[in-house]
Amino acid sequence: MDWLFELTMMEYFIEIIDILLVTLVIYYLITLIRGTRAVQLLKGLFVIVVAWLLSSFFGLKTLSFIITQTMTYGVLAVLIIFQPELRRALEQLGRGKLFARTSHPDDEKYVKVIEDTVKAVQYLAKRRIGALIVYELETGLNDYVETGINIDGHASSELLINIFIPNTPLHDGAVIVRKDQVKAAGCYLPLSENPFISKELGTRHRAALGLSEMTDCLALIVSEETGQLSIAKNGEIYRDLSAEDVHERLDTELRPQQKAAPSFWSRGKHNG
Repeated sequence: MDWLFELTMMEYFIEIIDILLVTLVIYYLITLIRGTRAVQLLKGLFVIVVAWLLSSFFGLKTLSFIITQTMTYGVLAVLIIFQPELRRALEQLGRGKLFARTSHPDDEKYVKVIEDTVKAVQYLAKRRIGALIVYELETGLNDYVETGINIDGHASSELLINIFIPNTPLHDGAVIVRKDQVKAAGCYLPLSENPFISKELGTRHRAALGLSEMTDCLALIVSEETGQLSIAKNGEIYRDLSAEDVHERLDTELRPQQKAAPSFWSRGKHNG
């Protein structure tokens, strides 16, 4: 009888582990879609499921048939609709500890890049010169680097300022920075298709949001109309930032060894 008891206890233990794993998966799925357009889409799917249950309960055969057929192909539709979110989720899994990089570039290089960036955007914002600077993190941006003009120069404030001076060959498009190097300028980025974005946001902001929805990059925007500083990250945009805010976030993202639980993301968020 002892072995039967041990077998029963083992089955209970496995079921508990199973429940915990499912709970963990659901939790991470919620954190991945929180603050994205997927929330609104899931609400729509919830309405469809409720309608299907009610039609089945009240015997509405035609409506139930239509909803059933719709749900049959729903998996494919979800894969298409949630493609940016799914891509980002897989990239976040790939950026986990199992696949983490073992080394970081010289910390002093990061410090210099951050200081030069803040100096450059302050200069540009004061003169209301539009700019879009994208910082590559774990996800490679070679596809977008190839759409621009190769630079491979140190990301100094002088270089960043000169790139965005109006009526120069490279001022349109985005600058992509990898570590402490400006890889390319005049790059074309995908525009966000989020229908809930504020109508006040122009092409630069939409391009920054679009790339941040697809990768883990950090995009820094200087508004040409207002001189306002904004940051796009993970499909969210943070507007009306001070130079200190920009410095804080760059320091957190570009110097991961300095990363602490940032209070930055708890304020100033606007994407609609």
